[in-house]
Amino acid sequence: MTDVAAVPNDRQRHTERITRSLARAVVKRWPAGSRLFLVGEQVNWVIDEELRAVKRVAHELGVRVATRRLLTSAREQAAFFGSHFTLLQEPWEPPAHRLGTTYFHGRPGTPGMPEFDVPYRVLCAHHERLDRVQVSHSEMERIVLESGIAPEKVHRIPIGIESSYFRPATRDVRITARERLGLPESAFVVGSFQKDGIGWDDGFDPKLVKGPDVLVDALARAREAVPELYVLLSGPARGYVRTRLERAGIPYTHRVFDRYEDVVGLYAALDAYLVSSRQEGGPKAVLESMASGIPLVTTRVGQAMDLVEHGRNAFMVEPEDAVGLADWIGHVYEAGSAVNPVVAAGLETAAKHSYDAQVPLWRALLKDFVEFS
Repeated sequence: MTDVAAVPNDRQRHTERITRSLARAVVKRWPAGSRLFLVGEQVNWVIDEELRAVKRVAHELGVRVATRRLLTSAREQAAFFGSHFTLLQEPWEPPAHRLGTTYFHGRPGTPGMPEFDVPYRVLCAHHERLDRVQVSHSEMERIVLESGIAPEKVHRIPIGIESSYFRPATRDVRITARERLGLPESAFVVGSFQKDGIGWDDGFDPKLVKGPDVLVDALARAREAVPELYVLLSGPARGYVRTRLERAGIPYTHRVFDRYEDVVGLYAALDAYLVSSRQEGGPKAVLESMASGIPLVTTRVGQAMDLVEHGRNAFMVEPEDAVGLADWIGHVYEAGSAVNPVVAAGLETAAKHSYDAQVPLWRALLKDFVEFS
């Protein structure tokens, strides 16, 4: 049955025609390259948060950011896509603008991930049509350059952090955070804040590039040395991890926040943060945990491979190494305050990669892509 209310009536169609006509009249007066469109995924997750920060930086640089609603009405402006999976699709039908995109992750040829191959095929075939590509780490920079794209179009800018959000928690803040989350004060709390299930529902099918199987294997082994181990999860689609933690008898709490800045209260409750991915664009948690004064244990993925100096500002092992991850979690537990120099070095690393510190990098990317006022 047709939903009558969903069928536009004559008045609605007339209003839409007037709106489109007004939009075309407005954008027609824009000089070429005078406006920047930031095109996100509109799912209120990492990419959209990253573009909110880019918008702030763009304004600081004097760039006029246009509303996405006018993207299809306008011509010859600058459109920057927060995900290459959005822009680089087949059939290739790019909008009539100067084009830029991020290319954070998705190693072509990854077994079981054919969706990684499509945008890379498009990149190789149409890189001349692109004006800017932002990569977040050296591995993806190499892969993007192998497409044949002109090197001057590729800019390596790590996924940054808002320095005003993250800082080490005081003892009182830590106690309050744990009370709010219902976590035992005596527990050794390890955090994992990501999306590692397929889809946006329960996520019982694991997204293996995120390493949810490695995560639980590492936690199960770590519990042998850390009897007070407790896991704090956040992010959507964590059903696979939750089920396996329950089977292993590992206590956990799962919280999903509505606002990105609410993640600050989760870091305040932690003793360590664990990244177990096989591939990554970031993750944002690398710098978030450092900026929060939380010891980081990670696989050598994404921007961790460029930002982490093992034993100096965090602890890093090769992908798939659940034993190594568990051992370094155990080390953080046993070392106590002896890891403070590592935490201090992590704070310095995070400060160097805040969005404020990255303004010169964004100026270089946006120069000659869009006008500065």
